[in-house]
Amino acid sequence: MRALTKSNYLVGLECPRYLWIVFNQPEKIRKATLAEEFKFKEGDKVGQMAKMLFREGIDLPTDYKENIKESKEALRKKKPLFEAGFEFNNCFSRADILVPVGDKWDIIEIKSGTKVKDINVHDVSFQKYVYEGNGLKIRKCFLLHINKDFVRNGGVDVNKLFEKEEITDDVEKAIKGIENRIKELFDFVSLKAPPKAGLSLVKIFKDGFHDCFAEGCVDLPENHVFCLYRGGKLSCKLFENGVEKIKDIPEDIKLNGKQKIQRDCETNGKIYVDKKGIKDFMKKLQYPLYYLDFETFSTACPMFDGLKPYSQVCFQFSLHVVEKEGEKPKHYEFLYNGNKDPREEFILALKKVIGDKGSVVVYNQSFEIGRLKELAEAFPEHKKWIENVLKRIIDLLIPFREFSYYNPKQQGSASIKKVLPALCGESYENLEIGDGGTASVEFYNMAYNNEKDVRKALLKYCELDTLAEVLIVNELERIGGKGKS
Repeated sequence: MRALTKSNYLVGLECPRYLWIVFNQPEKIRKATLAEEFKFKEGDKVGQMAKMLFREGIDLPTDYKENIKESKEALRKKKPLFEAGFEFNNCFSRADILVPVGDKWDIIEIKSGTKVKDINVHDVSFQKYVYEGNGLKIRKCFLLHINKDFVRNGGVDVNKLFEKEEITDDVEKAIKGIENRIKELFDFVSLKAPPKAGLSLVKIFKDGFHDCFAEGCVDLPENHVFCLYRGGKLSCKLFENGVEKIKDIPEDIKLNGKQKIQRDCETNGKIYVDKKGIKDFMKKLQYPLYYLDFETFSTACPMFDGLKPYSQVCFQFSLHVVEKEGEKPKHYEFLYNGNKDPREEFILALKKVIGDKGSVVVYNQSFEIGRLKELAEAFPEHKKWIENVLKRIIDLLIPFREFSYYNPKQQGSASIKKVLPALCGESYENLEIGDGGTASVEFYNMAYNNEKDVRKALLKYCELDTLAEVLIVNELERIGGKGKS
């Protein structure tokens, strides 16, 4: 049996079934997306920056056997050790940093997040179990994470970029019963096939969730019970009782109004339309209509002055403008062309094409509103104009979130990528870039890593986002009512 690493231990705590796949059917594991790979790289960058706090630290080799051999030898040097690896009871763990304190050691785990999470504590508890099994005396445990309040000003001070929090007491609590948990995980992955009991249907860690369905642990039909609007524990209970499809939910099961709409649509094979709800929404629209969408990127370590860790940096927008009812939309777009801070060019380009009257239509307004407020703070000379735009924003998500329209093809989702094909028959398929996460990384790599030119693909993707808004409003007007002119 292969060794259990700390990352796989955490996988097992979150979803034993997925751990079984990792051990027995690794070919089924989904390939990481471009956005996920970028996140991993950001984590690596954070790790390298954290090492700068320990100038005398010793880097140990990554090769498994060499790492174990040299880690034991390096203990005698009594210096901070990076990636020191040890094995105990067929468990293997590497500490980000082991710091000597007299004849004892402190564990310092580096995380690119901005706070201590439950899963981080379990991570360190596994490390402590392995190290103490090798005779190391662990004094205290710490998490070194990003300081969310750090603001870049002329450079990055690593002493201010990071926060160090002691988690010793929490680790002591988490380590209780760890041997039994490890044994159970080994027993589980030794099974010929994983039973349903290994499904992760609820949050194991309060701040994380393994999605068995997205990861391919479970095969389910379309419109399964986990598509229920705010299904939560009810979805889990239904599945555990053998109900997989929404249309098979018994009549005596208590559902909220939106869940009932879902079941009725599935049972009758029909689309639900609340014409009054749609008409009430459409009355909010005031011409000219500005259909707007932003694209952004973020990095763990702020790249430009005035930014905090993970600040969203606007680099692109698409805007479709319909001056009067019945007129064809005019399209405007901006995509930063450089390798510096794109934000001021972004806002200047936006000011040229958005007038001072008329509704600004976005999809899921919290994102655009958040970015505009940040831009107003960063560039106060544009604050008055931005505040005017903010007052005029209309969220196109509302009629779908409120179930004024629901098509079973949405599978419980009100996202624009589900609504567009369900309502209008158009989709994001066959685009070179088809989602915001990919767009963000592709732009970053093009602009700041001098990688392939993806401008055409970025422009095409962002344009579809606002064209989709136009098409959706037109269809809502057709089936429900008109806005104001």
